Amino acid sequence: MELAHKRIVVTGGKGFLGSHLIANLKEKRGCTKIFIADLPEYDLRDIKRIRNMYKDSDPDIVIHLAGNVGGIGYNQENPATLFYENAMMGIQLIHEGYRRGIEKFVALGTICAYPKFTPVPFKEEDLWNGYPEETNAPYGLAKKMMLVQSQAYRQQYGFNSIFLLPVNLYGPGDNFSFKSSHVIPALIRKFHLANLLSKGAFASIINDFLRNKDGIIEIGGKKFNIKPDSSQDEVLAILNHYGISYSSDYQPDQPEKPQKPEKLEKPDQPDKHRAAVEIWGTGSATREFFYVEDTAEAIALATERYNKSEPVNIGAGFEISIKDLVSLIIKSMNFQGQIFWNTTKPDGQPRRMLNTTKAEREFKFKAMTPFDIGLKKTIDWYVKH
Repeated sequence: MELAHKRIVVTGGKGFLGSHLIANLKEKRGCTKIFIADLPEYDLRDIKRIRNMYKDSDPDIVIHLAGNVGGIGYNQENPATLFYENAMMGIQLIHEGYRRGIEKFVALGTICAYPKFTPVPFKEEDLWNGYPEETNAPYGLAKKMMLVQSQAYRQQYGFNSIFLLPVNLYGPGDNFSFKSSHVIPALIRKFHLANLLSKGAFASIINDFLRNKDGIIEIGGKKFNIKPDSSQDEVLAILNHYGISYSSDYQPDQPEKPQKPEKLEKPDQPDKHRAAVEIWGTGSATREFFYVEDTAEAIALATERYNKSEPVNIGAGFEISIKDLVSLIIKSMNFQGQIFWNTTKPDGQPRRMLNTTKAEREFKFKAMTPFDIGLKKTIDWYVKH
């Protein structure tokens, strides 16, 4: 399928993956008729807004990236919301696309749809051989319903839809909010803030929270709200809530208790042994990480070349332990403080790595970005911005 002259809707096009995919479609494939369906204009949980989107865009192709998604903590706090919103978006978008007779629907699933104990590397044929890891199940199953729908609509109506299973994404422009980020952006930001804390750079810390819009929280019944004129006490309390503190004050058994700050004798001088970072879990879990520009290329190739309803993994085809990931980030960011593993927190699924041979066979995709290079680009982007 030649994409250059197609009318293409990208749901979630303002987001992390969406922005990279749109750049790929424009710059590599010459697409000029791209329509972004995203908040606030189009709330894709609402059938009326979905119908308006189809009417306004009159698409040939819909690439559905939009979703309510987050890390382990976010998943634990919002299981019902994650199930309902992701299921409603996918089901209604596919059905209305069928009703309008679009040429193709490209659905993005998630590695969270795989069973908790899946033989590594994950193969597409193992997708239904068990229940997903509990903290991810509502989100993973909601996305997985698009596969069922895709296959059913092809069987009954001849509707051309495909289902891709990406692994965890990372890269420049990722979501770094502590309230909903995944592991790589969360760790990068933690160590960045810890480095700032070691220098006493409170103004920079405040700016970081204002930019990420996650400085309004409740700790021990007291509400905190980061503002440009927030005191050091307030900043330290919020940092401690997110697992960043002075090492001498660190109390892993009381993570919610605001800590009394020490006074820095020379706040403008770095003293990187004062910072401490708490990390969830044991560090033993493994993950595969997929650089976002490679992901965009995989989606574009599948849109051009793949026309079957059988699911296809897209990823980089490697795994790394969280402990080794932390070591890489520490080295790249020159962090010289302490780290503490909070083993009372969940690790999530024990291992994750995809078998990506089907993507290479069906539409000639192979990831090109080495992990160390992609990670450095991501760190450099965040620190620069």
